[in-house]
Amino acid sequence: MMTLTAMEHDISTPAAREKFFMCLYESAFPVVGKFVSSRGGTFQDAKDIFQDALVIFYEKTREGNLSVEVSDEAYVLGIAKHLWIRKFNHDKSTVPLDEREAVTLPDHYFPTVESGKLVSFLARAGKRCMELLQAFYYEKRSADQIRNAFGYGSAHSATVQKFKCLEKVRDMVRSKSVTYEDFTE
Repeated sequence: MMTLTAMEHDISTPAAREKFFMCLYESAFPVVGKFVSSRGGTFQDAKDIFQDALVIFYEKTREGNLSVEVSDEAYVLGIAKHLWIRKFNHDKSTVPLDEREAVTLPDHYFPTVESGKLVSFLARAGKRCMELLQAFYYEKRSADQIRNAFGYGSAHSATVQKFKCLEKVRDMVRSKSVTYEDFTE
């Protein structure tokens, strides 16, 4: 097994860089693959993580921010381990959609909204606000679509106007001392 060090090798030419990274790939990828596999990852996961680690390693060598006190293989392995652990922790906290669908919540879990009170507050905020909020929340239109439909100068202006409308409704709710429970049955 050949120990490589980017600082000792000239990797300024494409051919030298390719040779260096091929040697690094041959020596370090099997270790990364074994690490990822032992922690529940697939071969594709290992390839993705290793490629990301190589990109980070290459960027650090180009910037001159690499102070390797160990071999390049160990450095790349450290990056790959860090990336895999971060990905594994992130993926562990998410649940695939098909698994979420298996969980059914009782009907009483979601309170029903008494639409009369809510609509009256929205109506008091004004027709334009009511239409704008309906477009955002019920029709699920994007800010650009709303900008075009309502004639705003930019998507940001449409978003700002949405928040102003929401604030009008909130102020009315606060002034009437209405609580969340007043809107649910």
